[in-house]
Amino acid sequence: MKEVTRVSELAFLTVSIGWEEISLVLPALPFMTVVSWARIGSRNEGDTVQIGAYSFGDTQRNNNGTLRSTAEAIRNLFEAIVHADKAGLDYFAVGEHHTLSMPASSPGTVLAAAAGATTNIILGSGVSVISTDDPVRIFQQFATADAISGGRVEITAGRGSSVESFPLFGYSLNDYDRLYAEKLDLLMTLNNDTDASTTWSGTVRPALENAVVVPRPTHGSLPLWLATGGSAPSSVRAGELGLSIAYGIIGGIPSRFSALSDLYRRTAAAAGHAGENIRVSVATLGLVASTTAEAQDRFYPGWHNLQEEMGRLRGWPAPSRGDFESQATFPGPYYVGDPDSVAERMVDLHHHMGHMRHFLQGDFGGLPQDHFLEHLTLLATEVKPRVTRLLGKK
Repeated sequence: MKEVTRVSELAFLTVSIGWEEISLVLPALPFMTVVSWARIGSRNEGDTVQIGAYSFGDTQRNNNGTLRSTAEAIRNLFEAIVHADKAGLDYFAVGEHHTLSMPASSPGTVLAAAAGATTNIILGSGVSVISTDDPVRIFQQFATADAISGGRVEITAGRGSSVESFPLFGYSLNDYDRLYAEKLDLLMTLNNDTDASTTWSGTVRPALENAVVVPRPTHGSLPLWLATGGSAPSSVRAGELGLSIAYGIIGGIPSRFSALSDLYRRTAAAAGHAGENIRVSVATLGLVASTTAEAQDRFYPGWHNLQEEMGRLRGWPAPSRGDFESQATFPGPYYVGDPDSVAERMVDLHHHMGHMRHFLQGDFGGLPQDHFLEHLTLLATEVKPRVTRLLGKK
């Protein structure tokens, strides 16, 4: 356990799962440290919510359960992004992993390819693991993709929810916090230096002195988000730095994360940050199909496979279908259902968190490509207009 922080009637128990800090939202108890603020800022980020998708390029499986080609997985990912753009989705993020089941190891490369094959969709990372990469190269890759797209690329920076990149690139987990803090600082410095000349020094890489870092983004700088799985310290960090924040909600009751988004906005306001950069987005697992039963039947096999694999590694029992359904129905964290139910749940969460973007991971566990493309179409043509109509009625 890291710490317990009490905010009003709720408390955040910050724990480490692997190397990811996650804050569990609990009822506050008298012994917990109280941190209180006047209500500063607003949850309302307008009457629209961008609807999108994200993927780690999950590898599909053969009928016997073996994984198919990772090259095919990357081609499927590219096809999905192009399809999402044509369908009318607002946003698509590619998340970094380095495993056979999730082979999207270079989000910037995928996004650069997609930038030249799409017209309107916003493209981003979800996330870029900056601790084990060079922020200069990350910035250059994403600025290049941004130039190709005409100004549609964003960076979401994070620690990552797993640690496979540390031994892969020769980093020590003992430097986990220092790597993240310094490399985030360098990435922000690069992004803010609109004259393309950067001076920076730290302990995790060689210093830069009037270094020319090109290309520059189309609009001078890239939208930069800080990603968190639900950590109170990360919410405070983003607020203090004036960065937009992206919450990856993979467990718990989503509406309870409103305490974290409130903490973020209050911290930002107290630090003097306001305006378009103080934004909240939400990423969740979810799949849309014609009926809720069909969506659950499609999503469950891949979910079960990955949960079973993780259980073997960590000594957990295999989950049941009942376990899944409890997570996939309101108020659980998975947005799996027909267009009406998914849209209603997104709007309900917006009333709590005021987020301006909600994006789903639908291909979790290697969903068949035709089901994934259908999901993207339904998100764009059925869920998105329903969300807009429901928000207009509030």
